[in-house]
Order: sequence, then C-alpha cells, then structure tokens
Amino acid sequence: MFNQSPPQLGNQFDDDPVLRSYLARALPPEVYGSIESELKEMGAMTGGPLYQFQLADRKSEPVHTPWDAWGNRIDQIELTPLWRAAEPLAARSGLIAIPYERQHGAWSRVHQFALVYLFTPSTDVYSCPLAMTDGAARTLSISGNQALAERALPHMTSRDPKQFWTSGQWMTESTGGSDVGLSETTARQDSDGRWRLYGRKWFTSAIGSQMALTLARPDGNPRGGKGLALFYLEVRDEAGKLNGIAVNRLKDKLGTRKVPTAELTLDGAIATPVIGLGDGVKNIAPMLNVTRTWNSVTSAAYMRRAIALARDYASRRFAFGSMLSEKPLHLETLAGMQTEFEAAFHLTFFLVELLGKTEAGAASESEGELLRLLTPIVKLTTAKQCVAVCSEALECFGGAGYVEDTGLPALLRDAQVLPIWEGTTNVLALDALRAAHGGNALHSMVAEVAAIAGKMRDSDLKSAVTQAREMMESARRMVAHAPSGEQERNARRIALTLGRSLALALLCAQAQWSLDSGQEPSSTAAARRFRIADLGGGLV
Repeated sequence: MFNQSPPQLGNQFDDDPVLRSYLARALPPEVYGSIESELKEMGAMTGGPLYQFQLADRKSEPVHTPWDAWGNRIDQIELTPLWRAAEPLAARSGLIAIPYERQHGAWSRVHQFALVYLFTPSTDVYSCPLAMTDGAARTLSISGNQALAERALPHMTSRDPKQFWTSGQWMTESTGGSDVGLSETTARQDSDGRWRLYGRKWFTSAIGSQMALTLARPDGNPRGGKGLALFYLEVRDEAGKLNGIAVNRLKDKLGTRKVPTAELTLDGAIATPVIGLGDGVKNIAPMLNVTRTWNSVTSAAYMRRAIALARDYASRRFAFGSMLSEKPLHLETLAGMQTEFEAAFHLTFFLVELLGKTEAGAASESEGELLRLLTPIVKLTTAKQCVAVCSEALECFGGAGYVEDTGLPALLRDAQVLPIWEGTTNVLALDALRAAHGGNALHSMVAEVAAIAGKMRDSDLKSAVTQAREMMESARRMVAHAPSGEQERNARRIALTLGRSLALALLCAQAQWSLDSGQEPSSTAAARRFRIADLGGGLV
C-alpha cells in the first residue's frame, strides 16, 4: 500500500538564500560574521526539533480555569507545551533584548528580526506576546517615566528566562478596535491617590503576560482619543492574585488558537499613568509602530515556511508520470509564490533598517518621515501577500492541505490574522494617506527609488525600476491633486501601489547586487517576474 511521505524541513537558515544574500548585501561584514552562528543555530532548531514539537503539539490549546476547587476566583491560564518552551528560548536568544543592547548600533534591529523571522513559524504565534513586549519596551524607554522604565525594562529585555516578562496591549473594546477614541474604560483615583481602572476589554491577546499597557479615560476627561491616557499595570501581585482583573472567557478564534486571547473585566485594577493624563492614542503610537513591524516580519516568515514545505513536497509527490517538481505548471505556481515572498521580504527588511537607524539616532529627518509613512504601508501590503501565498500553498498539497492532521491548515488560519491585527487594510491605508499629507515622506520615497534606478546596470532591471518609479509617481500625483473624497475612496490602491512599487525597486536592488557579486540568480528572476505583477490594484 502506498503512503505519501510528508514534507520535511532542513536548517531554515542554510536553506534560505533570500535571507542569506540579503544579510550579505545589507550588513557590514563584521556584523554578519558575528551573528551568523546564532542564525544557523536558530535555523537548525526551527527546522528540526522545534518544528517536530509544533506538529506533535498541534491539538493543544490554552485552558482557562476560573475557580479553584474551594470556590476561589483564580483565573488560571495554562499555556500550551510549545508556548512554555518558546518563552525561555525567546529570552535566551535575546529576541527582545537585542535592539536595546544595541551591540550592532543601527543594525541591531536587522539582527533581531532575522532571528525572529526564523523563530516565528515554528512557535505557534508566540511572536504575538513578543511583539507587544517589544512595543511596550520601546514606549517605556522613550516615555521619560524613569520609575516605570527602571521597574519594567530590565524584565522585558532580560535574557534570563526566570526574570523575563512579556507585555500585553489592551486597547480593543466592544465599541470597536481601530476607533479607540470610543473607549469606555475609566480611570479614577482612590483615597490613597492610586489610579484604578474600570471597564471591559473585549480582546486582549496573550493574557498570560506579567504586565500590560492599556488605555483608559481619567474621570473628567473629554470624549475621544485625546481624553484617553496611557496606563501601565501589572497583571498579578507578588502573591499571584489578579490585580482587580477578571478573565471572562478565552476567545474562540478562527486562527492563532494557541494565543490565549481573553475578554477581561477591570474592576479597580491598580495602574500607573505612563505619560500624563491625556493623549493616550498618541502616546501608544511607538508601541504600534513596533508591533506593525513584527506583523510584517511574521508575514514574510509565514510565506517562507509555506513555500519551503510546498517545495519539499513537490520533490516527494509523484503524479501523472513524474514528480510535481518536474511539472512546468507546478513550477510556475511555485515561482509566483516565491516572487511575492521575496518582494515582501525585501520591503519588510527595508522597514526594519529604517526602524533601526531611527532608534539609533542615525536616521535623517526624511528617513524618520519615511518610517512613519512606510510602517502602515508595509504592514498592509505584506499581510495581503501572506494570506494569498499561504492559500496557494495549501493547494499545492491537494486534499492533504485541507486535512488538520498534516498541520498545514494552521498556516492559512494563522495568516488570516495578519491583515486584521494592529489595523485592517482600510484603516492602515487611511493612516498612510494621513502620513503622506504630513510632510515630505512621499518625496523621500520617490527619491529612494530614483537612487536605486541610478545604480542599475542591467537593462531589464533598470526598466523595472523605471516602471516602479512611474507607478509611485501616479500615486503621488493622486495624493497631491485629487479631491479628498477621491483620495479616501482610492486609499487602499494608493497604499498598495506605493508598497508594491517600492518592493519592486528593492527587489531590483538586490538582483543587481546578486549579478555583480556572482550570486544565485533567483532574486533577478523574482524581480523580472514581479515587474509584470499588478503593482497597484488598477491605479493609473
């Protein structure tokens, strides 16, 4: 009886020429040389024992126990075995610590996110609490609140698993997720002068974290976003008792089912203002910028994992007289997926570079404006690509891609959160439109592509960058001249045009480097193929 062999993974660093060639081009040789062994070690683990652990732990989900045997409210959350293993690995690997240690200066974010990119697909979205922890660490580090920074930062950036804390981000209420100005959570001072929070948080991911940043409206403050304040709270006291918090239930979600997402009631939770008693939405923005970058890296990582499994399976699956890996149509399908992935990868790590330069104080004013514009654009662009690629990958397995025992359906279910979490495509497109009107970021983006064009020596690549520049100019003209209603109606097309056009230019930059250095021509093929893809959803 014939039994089809399943797909296998090797060392996910050694088997990823896109990551390795990018790092060889982007990083100073001494930086790349100093981190390569870490990346190899992470690649071996995530392609081997950690991936096998993930498959074996497929059915596990977090468990909420509201009461103990004697009627005491405990709201105990039991995490899955893989999540319990992922936390100490993340701490020891410095997945939060690296950008705050800054051993490599402006390149520290590239170092961090290269490891995150390898770690994420084998750890059942443990990137969720890590992303919020990184965002909280960034927010507290620039808040000016020295007491809170000294209290929490050493835990969040610790490499010691016993000292390591993760953070939640509690914003969403039943009034809505993106329109946080409608928040109904209130903050009142008690007789001792302590701030206490009251209200219901409808969607709080990673409830197992030790702390959280959250929004609440101090008594007497006006309605809307300006009336909200950013608060810090610790989830439990030293005795392990919840801090005025009741866990109503864990959410039953389409995907990210390993993430313990809870609905909470705050009934006098003791909290501390982070930055004043207003402008909470503005003050939490640094957290959102970091978490949106994590979202983009996760999108690239999931695409890479889906393609790695599909390619390996193609070399094992015999049908209609030959292996799938010998079928021209199947190879064409895989090539299309690879092209979208490579475009997303280079777009994402360009954003990572900008973030690292900005945090290290090495970015120019124009690069800071470009970071503000690109963060929502890259997030929405790569998230859409990820869902499409993961869906296509499941097709590559036929019926096996639809069978839960293979572990494959989780790729698509988990990918679907990426266009939703931290702002839907439409919300982020409008955010990008606001950023485009707020300074010279669009001009900086066009100038970036013009600089890439000036470095092209291959005629096909030069022509492709010219095409990217023309598409980007069409978006810029619409932002500059179209009526506001037309701009809003086309905001998604504008954002996708900008994101995909820049991705094409960055692909070409990598391809030219590959040609010049005698590297494998895959990036060249991807650049030429992406050129004929839809760059803007019909924007002309």
